[in-house]
Amino acid sequence: MHQGHRCDCCLSRRQCLRYIGSAALATGLIGDAVEPATASPKGAVGPADVIDPTTLRPRPRVRIAAAILQLPRPYWLGWPGTTYDLDKHQAEYLGMLRKSSGTVGFDLGLEAKPIQDEAGMAALLNRVKDQKPDGLLVILQHMGCWGWAERLANEAGVPLIVFSPVGTSFTGHVLGISRRQGVHVVSSLEWSAVEDALRMVRAKRLFEESRILWIQGNQTGETVLDRLGTKVRQIPRDTFNLRFDKVPAGEEVRAVASTARKHAKRIVEPSVRDSENSARALVTAKQLLAENKSNALSMDCLGMVGSKLVPTPPCYAWTQLQDLGVTAGCEADLFGAVSLMFSSYLLNRPGYINDPVAETAKNLLIASHCTSGTRIAGFDKPAAPYILRDHSESALGVSTQVIWPVGQPTTLIRFNSPHEVIVDTGTVVGNVNTPPAGGCRTCIEVKMDAVEDARDVQGFHQVVTLGHHKRAIDAFCQLYGIRVIRSPERAPSAEEVAS
Repeated sequence: MHQGHRCDCCLSRRQCLRYIGSAALATGLIGDAVEPATASPKGAVGPADVIDPTTLRPRPRVRIAAAILQLPRPYWLGWPGTTYDLDKHQAEYLGMLRKSSGTVGFDLGLEAKPIQDEAGMAALLNRVKDQKPDGLLVILQHMGCWGWAERLANEAGVPLIVFSPVGTSFTGHVLGISRRQGVHVVSSLEWSAVEDALRMVRAKRLFEESRILWIQGNQTGETVLDRLGTKVRQIPRDTFNLRFDKVPAGEEVRAVASTARKHAKRIVEPSVRDSENSARALVTAKQLLAENKSNALSMDCLGMVGSKLVPTPPCYAWTQLQDLGVTAGCEADLFGAVSLMFSSYLLNRPGYINDPVAETAKNLLIASHCTSGTRIAGFDKPAAPYILRDHSESALGVSTQVIWPVGQPTTLIRFNSPHEVIVDTGTVVGNVNTPPAGGCRTCIEVKMDAVEDARDVQGFHQVVTLGHHKRAIDAFCQLYGIRVIRSPERAPSAEEVAS
């Protein structure tokens, strides 16, 4: 059992901050990082060789072009009306846009003057076609500008965000264009909705600048995922266990293990040696990610454990990486890893891959797995409480039983391919202990929102993420041409099943 909260780490506080994920998060280091660290030696590692996990997350350059669309003044008998202070509102919106540039993280290319005639529109189109920014934002300041918005949607050739403050559109203006691929319309006074749209563009760039290290089989190769633009590099599975064998229980390993035990709500099975082996898996993963210039990984962990090639599954190491914004996926499930990246890049929080179980007595979905991030409310939010357990299927190593907040909404995400994603929502109604249940350590009960029968929830290894994010995910997928599907709302009849 866990003996108090004394830190048995022999390092200085500064060294601990360097090694420990929870401390790095607390000090705000989770922002997107610089280029991947240089490769560590293949032998033993010491403090000089420590790889900061935050340097493994990509930092893409994101370019947003922006313009205000208005009609020649003075306005008369048309919305937003003669009492609408154009100069005041435009100054406010441009001020918020410049602030968002720093908050969201993008380079802003702003038109010097509002576009208010065909010559200005033609010049804007030519610049966008020539410069090919990652996204184009237009702020409408008159109801008569929707024809220009339609033209930009047809001709600009880049994702288009249209901000229509209340008073510049009717439902008829937004109805058609707002459902077109490559377009996102914000008809609102809420600037936060515009920021959310800008984050979609940034999330896509994160995908484009990412490489997934796929550790499985015995082949080596590289490919690029269609639609998302993410690179996938395959390396043989044995690369991991052979490197693991060379990683000693040095200062970094002891610090990570000590901190994990210190902050646990409770420790059930794992010994100190188990915790140190989990930390060795973390060091191994960081080295391989850095050497392969990769930003995420997915590994045949169960196969490795089943073959008794390592003394520990990497479950807790994956939890650490997930909490730092570095996707670490289970069982060499490539699109499971993509789904985890989606939660990280778009929603700014880790999720966890789940094995779905139907609880038929209560009509619930049980989402179960031995790896879950603890920063489930957001990378910049406090960690959820966790219990240190062993890996349930092998009784080896360390995994986290993360206690999810009951009564909170959750979203299930599963990419079937780069072109299709399943999205469902529900509410966390309970945490399941093992025992008395079997299965994986993090185990939550979810009451589905729009699925009559929990048996009908589609997909496997869906990523569970805290919060209700259906609209944000739908909008991202519309912007980038990804099909969204849902689990069926209505349970099939006996006759339908028989047929």
